[in-house]
Amino acid sequence: MTLKTNFWKNKKVLITGHTGFKGSWLTMLLNELGSEIVGVSLEPNTTPSIFQTNKLDTVCKSNISNIKDYNNLHSLVSEHRPEVIFHMAAQSIVKESYKDPVNTFETNVIGSVNICEIVRTFDYIKAFVNVTSDKCYKNLEKNTGYKETDELGGHDAYSASKACSEIVTSAYISSFFKEIPRAVTARAGNVIGGGDWSNYRLIPDIFRSIISNKQLLIRYPDSVRPWQHVLEPLIGYMELAERLYSVENVQGSWNFGPNETSHKTVRDVVEYMKIELPELNYDISREKFDHEAGLLYLDITKSRRDLDWIPKWSFEKSLTATVEWYKAYMNNKDMLEFSKKQIHEYLDE
Repeated sequence: MTLKTNFWKNKKVLITGHTGFKGSWLTMLLNELGSEIVGVSLEPNTTPSIFQTNKLDTVCKSNISNIKDYNNLHSLVSEHRPEVIFHMAAQSIVKESYKDPVNTFETNVIGSVNICEIVRTFDYIKAFVNVTSDKCYKNLEKNTGYKETDELGGHDAYSASKACSEIVTSAYISSFFKEIPRAVTARAGNVIGGGDWSNYRLIPDIFRSIISNKQLLIRYPDSVRPWQHVLEPLIGYMELAERLYSVENVQGSWNFGPNETSHKTVRDVVEYMKIELPELNYDISREKFDHEAGLLYLDITKSRRDLDWIPKWSFEKSLTATVEWYKAYMNNKDMLEFSKKQIHEYLDE
């Protein structure tokens, strides 16, 4: 890794989606490095939420509002004058996109347009990282990783909306940021770690089943995913922002994922978790579900080569760190301090 941790001291940073899982971890990471953080997001949409259990409103200026409200964004940016923006606010659940496709498109597309327009308007914004998803690619169920140049698309509203967000950002780069590099998109997927309580996700479902003492039903046991700890892609996003701030032309799209040894099936994950958590009770569901990709992972050659970004944690280490976080939560530990401990463990490795 070539992350310059001292770069972030006193930097003014805006995070959209700061109350979400990834946004909360980025808030803690930047706070530990001394940044001045402003967050804009809806209220946490899960109970519990890492934002609330870790009391993250004490480490950032939190603005609870919708990124679809351009006027509010404009006022917020005018007031706080951020130098760096990380855009993470999104409707991020595939299954929810089947229930409410209109909100999914409005949030993920119009929200991205609003942020891009903000970046175009204020010249003190030096770096903009739009975090999309590995699901922005047109999934052909192929046995090789998707490269940044592969075709975009989506079988569902969530995937299609993330492809649209990529296209929106690319259009702004071509039209407004060509001479002075200011924007990139970052693609990652199947991020795990402590504090994710989202619906329809494997790790949260596992711990909800343990806490409620109910049997867990596995939906897609043979689906292969690139399991990576949340801190891995966050470091990549931050490195891209550093490069943009220094006027390096890293504009375009970037993939962040684990090493191929972390490409495992859902069944593999559950069986590993069963070793760590003997109380886990699960079975395979026979119910028919909406379409979800059976195989999807990213080619990270470009990030390795051009950013010197390398995944640190193995599949086993990522899952162990995740289990340790939830165990600490269930034992009523100070979760902000525990999360900081994991951040330093990662940075110091």
